[in-house]
Amino acid sequence: MTTIALQHKLKSATLPAVNLRMVYLIGIPMLFLMLVFYIYSINVLTGGSYVIKNYNKQIAALQDENAALQTRFAASDFMGMVQSKAGGLGFEKTAQVTYIEVIGNALAQAK
Repeated sequence: MTTIALQHKLKSATLPAVNLRMVYLIGIPMLFLMLVFYIYSINVLTGGSYVIKNYNKQIAALQDENAALQTRFAASDFMGMVQSKAGGLGFEKTAQVTYIEVIGNALAQAK
């Protein structure tokens, strides 16, 4: 190839001229808008995570309270029913329990 053909190919491969003043006039405000949007997005994200954290704390507290209430209700209902039936059958509350020790084969065997 000749020098003229190479110069022609190089001219066609060059980038078009860019007006730097227009780049600055458009780029700087866009950069500022993106920065403001980034700060706003971070603020919204942080606020949302704070709200979720508070709701999770409230849920945990309510679940603990619910479990305690269910336990108290079950104990009061069951114990009240058992005590009334035991009283109706003539049982009494004991103060002291005495155990009898069995030595060897002292018990009778059924044949």
